[in-house]
Amino acid sequence: MSVTAPPTVLRRRIRTAAGAALLTLAVTGCSGLGRTAVGPVSYTTEREKVITVHSPSVKGCHRMAPAGANKVANETLIDMILYRTVDCTGGGTTYVATTFTDENSPRSLPWRSYRFVH
Repeated sequence: MSVTAPPTVLRRRIRTAAGAALLTLAVTGCSGLGRTAVGPVSYTTEREKVITVHSPSVKGCHRMAPAGANKVANETLIDMILYRTVDCTGGGTTYVATTFTDENSPRSLPWRSYRFVH
């Protein structure tokens, strides 16, 4: 004895599966377009000027003010890496997790750029 679902239940299941497949395709197709690190990155320069960048792109290297920064607050949803160079290269990096702040010691060189971990 076989059990079959009524035609309305089958149609509903097919529509649900088709909708899920279309939604998956739409999300996948748009995922690489203009992705941002939702939230602000704020940093303080040597002269105590606070600079805030709202929702920067997750791609690429981001330069800070020419004097660099001594304190950085990552209020985005993505972790970041701070660099002492303007082009996100070299050693002496600092990893700042989402919603964390990092502050340099007075003798350290300032951070001059950052990139997101994604």
